[in-house]
Amino acid sequence: MKADDDLAPTLPPAVPAPARRGRPKKTKTAAAGETRDAILNAAEDLFSKHGFYGVTIREVAREAGVDTALVHYYFGAKKELFDAVFIRRAEVWNSERVAAVDRYAEAAGDAMTLEGLFEAFLRPPFQWSLKGGPGWKHYAALVAQTNANPAFGGETMARYFDPAIRRLLELVKRIHPEARDQDLYWAWHNLSGALTLTLGETGRLDRLSGGLCKSGDLDSACDYMVRFAAAGFRAVCGPKSNA
Repeated sequence: MKADDDLAPTLPPAVPAPARRGRPKKTKTAAAGETRDAILNAAEDLFSKHGFYGVTIREVAREAGVDTALVHYYFGAKKELFDAVFIRRAEVWNSERVAAVDRYAEAAGDAMTLEGLFEAFLRPPFQWSLKGGPGWKHYAALVAQTNANPAFGGETMARYFDPAIRRLLELVKRIHPEARDQDLYWAWHNLSGALTLTLGETGRLDRLSGGLCKSGDLDSACDYMVRFAAAGFRAVCGPKSNA
């Protein structure tokens, strides 16, 4: 007679429990990063439409869908939040512009032209504003506002944009070694205003031209600005102007 163990039924192998469906649980770091991005995006949108003084931390928090305390936790006071918004895309703009003019200078050598140099320097911000989505449109409008702000615009623009601009002017000086420093700075000053106004897409051009020109046509805007900048710098910095 068989032992009781031999008479026990044979059980089928255990089937593993099905894996849980749905998104994996976010880590604290990922969730914090998304919260920061939501706050920055909301602040960027509001600052671009209402300016620094027309926006409150409470409004940013409401737009981002977070508690006001979280905005203070991640960014501190409103000026620190503004600076964080400003530097986020400035780093992208400037690194691409400097890399572009450096590549052009290396490839062109002694054959560098102002047109080629300004094409390399100006195209990246126009392309980001054209193809980068709403956030880049907001940022371009914010830069236009800040560049014209007498309270802190000069300091903010200098802090985040001057290194890239100085690199551009070094290369202009290589093309026009006779150019005086004051001529280079005045020429850039005039181009800077035209550049930020154009990237702001205010619609002023549309109304002035009766619809003949579109402020949102950024490809054409950049083409015109390259020619405008080259001719302007040549007129201000060339030998005839110094004479």
